Amino acid sequence: MHKPIFLNAVSLHFADKICFEDFSGQIQPADRIAIIGNNGSGKSALLKIVKGDLLPSSGTIENNDGIVFGYVPQLICEYKNLSGGEKFNKALSAAFADHPDILLLDEPTNHLDLNNRKSLIKMLNFYKGTLIIVSHDVELLRNAVNVLWHIDVGTVNVFNGKYDNYRQTILQRRQKIENELSLLDREKKENHKALMKEQHRAKKSKERGQKLVEQKRWIPAASHLKASSARKTAGKKHQMITNRRDALENKLSGLRIPEVIIPKFSLSSKTVGTKNILSISNGMVGYENKTVLVNINLSVTGAEHLAVTGDNGSGKTTLFRAILGHSQITKAGIWSLPHPEDIGYLDQHYSSLDPSKTILEMLTGLVPEKTHAEVRNFLNDFLFRKNEEVNKQISVLSGGEQARLALAKIALQPPKLLLIDEITNNIDLETKEHVAQVLTNYPGAMIIISHDTVFLENIGITRYYTI
Repeated sequence: MHKPIFLNAVSLHFADKICFEDFSGQIQPADRIAIIGNNGSGKSALLKIVKGDLLPSSGTIENNDGIVFGYVPQLICEYKNLSGGEKFNKALSAAFADHPDILLLDEPTNHLDLNNRKSLIKMLNFYKGTLIIVSHDVELLRNAVNVLWHIDVGTVNVFNGKYDNYRQTILQRRQKIENELSLLDREKKENHKALMKEQHRAKKSKERGQKLVEQKRWIPAASHLKASSARKTAGKKHQMITNRRDALENKLSGLRIPEVIIPKFSLSSKTVGTKNILSISNGMVGYENKTVLVNINLSVTGAEHLAVTGDNGSGKTTLFRAILGHSQITKAGIWSLPHPEDIGYLDQHYSSLDPSKTILEMLTGLVPEKTHAEVRNFLNDFLFRKNEEVNKQISVLSGGEQARLALAKIALQPPKLLLIDEITNNIDLETKEHVAQVLTNYPGAMIIISHDTVFLENIGITRYYTI
């Protein structure tokens, strides 16, 4: 047990951006906290601030002296000869060796296979100390935490409860505010209509008054006063509506959920059918002096979506390399594959993107027959809308922007067979939703390697090939 830790008006600024400001929160003994938010929002930095390895730009932290922290960072550079899962397990064992009061984990499930992920969640549920994790893993968030610190739009929002309850609460709050905004729009239209009516009446009154002046007859001052009062009332009401709308929109910005990508694919319906697009019988793959997989029997039709699962090091990526025709891979058995130009590959490093080009240059080069306006409209569907966005150099794009651009490239020239290798590693929850929106609607054949069971369910995977 440790004393409660208090964060008082903590802010984090860098030279080029503000991550968050004036965060006041507390860490109670045995709390199980997840820090969530988009990549680059300051999640890992907040973890280091709690530990005392990083000073906040402003604000103070009370009672974190003398506490034993166990810390496993996101990028583990030691143990170079080990797999990602082996590195994590070794680092986690080292963190537990100090019997920590507070365990800090930064993206712990990245590079873990299904069995290791389940073991980690089980172990965390047995751990009786305080837990603080940075994660985009929905399964981990659902099963291991009960407090959420969500960094969004420069603010840290605290929610006590389960992840699914948090999502539901956000959606309900948004719906309520959107309903209020809809009512305000109606009220604004009615107020405008009343003002127009009053202006029309005042105009008629003025014309009638002008005639009376010409006839040298008296005009009662009350009519002018009445018209002026009506205009002032309508003006005040209009300003009140505007102020209320601004306040509601500010609230709405703090309850932001990801924009929806609705992709348009140009894959011809003729290429999508029920015939096998890939077939492997009694297959074997390996390298010159090493056999990696045997007894491969796999077939995929022209519109089928399939997940390949298995432990780390079992040969999943080697199978992909064999399908892609890598020269260092040896194959045996009967292989019927699409033409190499009809196979697309999407990985967590976005290796298909040319870092020397801008977003607009890359997509324009792929489809020179399309007009500038057509390419801009296409990019708009993938949330690249402003001139400064489409003219960004690919080398400076964030992880989320690279993911959206890689998906746009796939949608612009969809291959008959799309291979996806661990695309959800290292991407935030918002980007993960964008990836899911595109892959769910992908019209061609797709084989995906992933350990993220929730993500696979979300994109509608029902067939699994387990190595």
